[in-house]
Amino acid sequence: MFKFLSFRHKAHSIVAETENKQFSFREYSWKQFKKNKPAYWSLVLLGIWIVLAFLAPVLANEKPLYCIYKSNKLYPAFSFKKTYELTDANGENKEVINLATFDWKRADYDKVVWPWCAYSPGNSDVFNISVSPGGEQVFSKINEELIQSPKKFRHRLGTGKDGGDVFAGLMHGIRYSLFIGILSMLIASATGITLGALAGYFGDSGMKTKRGIFIFCIVGVFFGWYYGFFTRSFALKDAFESGGITFILQLLFSFGILVAVTGLFMLPGKYLSRFSFFRNTINVPLDSIISRLIEIINSLPLFLVILSIAAISRPSFTTLVLIIGFSNWTSIARLTRAELLKVSRLEYIQAARSLGLQNRRIIFRHALPNAIGPALIAIAFGIAGAILTESGLSFIGVGVPPETVTWGKILSEARESTASWWLVVFPGLAIFLTVTMYNLIGEGLRDALDPKLKR
Repeated sequence: MFKFLSFRHKAHSIVAETENKQFSFREYSWKQFKKNKPAYWSLVLLGIWIVLAFLAPVLANEKPLYCIYKSNKLYPAFSFKKTYELTDANGENKEVINLATFDWKRADYDKVVWPWCAYSPGNSDVFNISVSPGGEQVFSKINEELIQSPKKFRHRLGTGKDGGDVFAGLMHGIRYSLFIGILSMLIASATGITLGALAGYFGDSGMKTKRGIFIFCIVGVFFGWYYGFFTRSFALKDAFESGGITFILQLLFSFGILVAVTGLFMLPGKYLSRFSFFRNTINVPLDSIISRLIEIINSLPLFLVILSIAAISRPSFTTLVLIIGFSNWTSIARLTRAELLKVSRLEYIQAARSLGLQNRRIIFRHALPNAIGPALIAIAFGIAGAILTESGLSFIGVGVPPETVTWGKILSEARESTASWWLVVFPGLAIFLTVTMYNLIGEGLRDALDPKLKR
């Protein structure tokens, strides 16, 4: 009895010591990351990018930030109203203004404060089509007289073939690039880390179950796939072409049918486990199943698959995020699996098992925090790849809704106007800067999370 208590005390000491070393290594990693100046300033630039993305509707907007119009103080850029009901100083002469259709630029104000860029993306300036940043630009007054464009209404980075402001497109393009890149890699990382952790921790012999439960589970998965996906193929196809939330709901409903049918088939498996043949314990080859799935996904030409799926579905950000996310999880899964294979054999994991901790707690509380470093590097590089994928799809005209202005869509306009160099230079620089920023962050994480570099 004394030896058993001594062993449990030693096991607790090993787990606690490992957690302390884990926090110490995190502090060390952050210090090492800060020493890498390109990576550190890339992280700072990413923070600026996020702030600009959040403020883009205010910084690039056709409505004033603040104005005094007919003795009424208004904040059109910050307002969620659809209309203003205005009166004069005497409370008479009521006027109803529709915020979406009112011509804000040609109104007569007592005082006005305009945003950084007084144009919204996608709105056409018919008087300034395909003008360069330093070219001659005109402005139409309220009496239809054309004058030289005032400084506050100039297109600082030029316009496209339809008169859309390039600067406004770049500002709002930051939102779409971060949205697609980060959300798609959240899906990829959740899928890859979970499957990789299960494959690396359990291997082919770590997960055991009764033979009856395993056989009926396989049969249940087959019938669940049939009723959840095969018989609902037309509903899923229609939802996929519609895109957006409809497809996600239909997909979740199909997965729910798969899980429910599989669970129902496992019930007779539990009952048959009373008999000798079905009672025997067998190993679930979880590592082999997930590894073969990774090899199948990696054997496909992913960009062509993404291009084909995006071409047959209705353009939608949700669909594009799902496509990119579910096609980029394999590298994260392989790295997580490799690290878990190593970590699961260390002393503190064995100590945690001997203490009787649940596998779920061991994996996500003790093993993953010490094995997730390479996956974080892959995620950083994956975000850069997702942004390039979105830009490429937007460049050829698929993937995003037609009315949405992205960096790739601005680049695509240059194909029809080869003399418009600003349609290539500015969005190209934005894409190059963003991708380089994520790559530098990935390299900084690789060096900071490498324990071999710690002295």
